[in-house]
Amino acid sequence: MSRTIPTINTHRLTLRGMRAEDFNRFAEIWAMPEVVKYIDKEPWPRGKAWDAFLKHAGHWQITGFGQWAILRHRAPEMSGQVGFFYGKRGLGADFDDAAEAGWVLAPDAHGQGYATEAVSAAHDWFDRVITGRLVCMIDPRNTGSLTLAEQMGYALMREVSYQGSPVRLFERKGPPQ
Repeated sequence: MSRTIPTINTHRLTLRGMRAEDFNRFAEIWAMPEVVKYIDKEPWPRGKAWDAFLKHAGHWQITGFGQWAILRHRAPEMSGQVGFFYGKRGLGADFDDAAEAGWVLAPDAHGQGYATEAVSAAHDWFDRVITGRLVCMIDPRNTGSLTLAEQMGYALMREVSYQGSPVRLFERKGPPQ
């Protein structure tokens, strides 16, 4: 089965499928302590980054959705990723059976509204093409992501421990009204 990954253009960004030439930057981003501090706590080695990179490509093929590379217009390399996936984390059917949203930006892209722009564009696409309920998982100390999830219409489901750390599980039943 082959699926085409859509490209989304916003005022300042392009969201497109990840390409082989994006891997070095992808691995670089996931090796940054400030990127992973609320996600996995430790920077990723290249092997773990490679496994995740391939998982993102496979998601599009199997489910018809996945993660996009975020590119700032006129920037030579990706600034992060945004999109949807099935995490199957063992957190209950109400969470694991729904598509999960996720977003990551390199530190040099923080504080400029790029996350809001990228996450909004991805959710607009999901609402038009896939539709349905979404979930996300956020570390309670990650105030930027908590604010963004609220703007996207996510509501708290519950707090749990995941891999030894507290996290908040959210759900979004549709676009904000």
